[in-house]
Amino acid sequence: MKTKIILAAAILLCGSAAFAQNESNFKFYGFIRNYAHVDTKESLSGTVDLFNYVPKPTAANYEGNVMSYHFTAITSRVGVDVSGYEFNGMKVGAKIEADFYNGPSGVTGTAVLRLRQAYMTLGWDNGFSVKAGQGVHPMATDAPDVISLNTGAPFSPFGRTPYVQFDQKLNDGWSISAAGIWQMQYPSCGPNGASADYIKNSGIPELYFALSRSYGNTLFRVGADFLSLKPFVGGKRVNEAAAFVYGQYKEGLFTAKVKSTFAQDGSQMNLNGGYAVTASSLSLNNKEWEFTPTRNSSTWMSLSYGSAWQAVLFAGYVKNFGTAKEVAGSDYLYFSKNSYKQMRQMYRLSPTIIRNMGKVALALECEITSVEYGSVLDKATGLYQVTGTNDGWLTNTRLQAMLKYTF
Repeated sequence: MKTKIILAAAILLCGSAAFAQNESNFKFYGFIRNYAHVDTKESLSGTVDLFNYVPKPTAANYEGNVMSYHFTAITSRVGVDVSGYEFNGMKVGAKIEADFYNGPSGVTGTAVLRLRQAYMTLGWDNGFSVKAGQGVHPMATDAPDVISLNTGAPFSPFGRTPYVQFDQKLNDGWSISAAGIWQMQYPSCGPNGASADYIKNSGIPELYFALSRSYGNTLFRVGADFLSLKPFVGGKRVNEAAAFVYGQYKEGLFTAKVKSTFAQDGSQMNLNGGYAVTASSLSLNNKEWEFTPTRNSSTWMSLSYGSAWQAVLFAGYVKNFGTAKEVAGSDYLYFSKNSYKQMRQMYRLSPTIIRNMGKVALALECEITSVEYGSVLDKATGLYQVTGTNDGWLTNTRLQAMLKYTF
């Protein structure tokens, strides 16, 4: 009996030691973030008007040059990072993160907890790793240094989505990435509004590829994205591609970033685009309709310097190039919900000053967004192409303050 007790105790001790050497570590984090902003012109914006896109066109029947203000803390965030677990040389990690951005309708309502990210990571010593779950869209991982909730959108791709990504580190700072992507919170536009049904009908995930090179203080990345949608069950596909180039340089307290993206559609990434029914197929049943995507370019640059006092300058430019094929008309043009189909071009300038006091940050940002709207050629024999200008350049100036405590 005594021998059995000693043996059982030994087994328990060994098991406990093995567990102690392979237990998961939890790091809880979060922040309380308050935003207050004033706009000089009514603009198209996301929930509680925090996610600012573009000033509204005159034809949109809006109030115009009416100053408005908002204050909210709903972007406050909580999360946990998990690390430390290993199985046969496979290192396992995870992240789950939520905020309170969900719930309000317009600028009123009760904020409720919302899932932002939830993914796991698998890594091996040979440099190969896998990420699976919901996270930042791979096209949006290179973000400018702004305090605005839009993170530079629609000048920079933005979104979180379910995906599986594979990364492989190579020699001399080279690495390659590939991902298969689904849609959830940020879906493509289409005949029934923004919906993930179009990629569901397609049966093909969105595909992403990138090649990166880090050397000293610099990082370069080039990549491409491919998306195939079926706007109607059993219907024809609309195939879309995007390509980007990104560069980053860091030296001491100075950081410079620049990114340029050329995309067909791109509405699932909060870019200014969509797709249209071709003029030649309109007379057919909608399952026989053919589609042509719009083309747009989005370029931004951000410069940041400082530590306790930090200065940031963001500049971005968007150009709408229309379609390459003739379209059936503006009623058959499905465009991103964050913009208007008569948008010709736009730019944004955002100088920011940040005072960092340990875990407390106080920031002031002036976001100047100007857009030029024009006339849409929607004749059955014409291309979708925005020409001329309706009201010159319409500009909204947003003065935004942020107070944040990180824990």
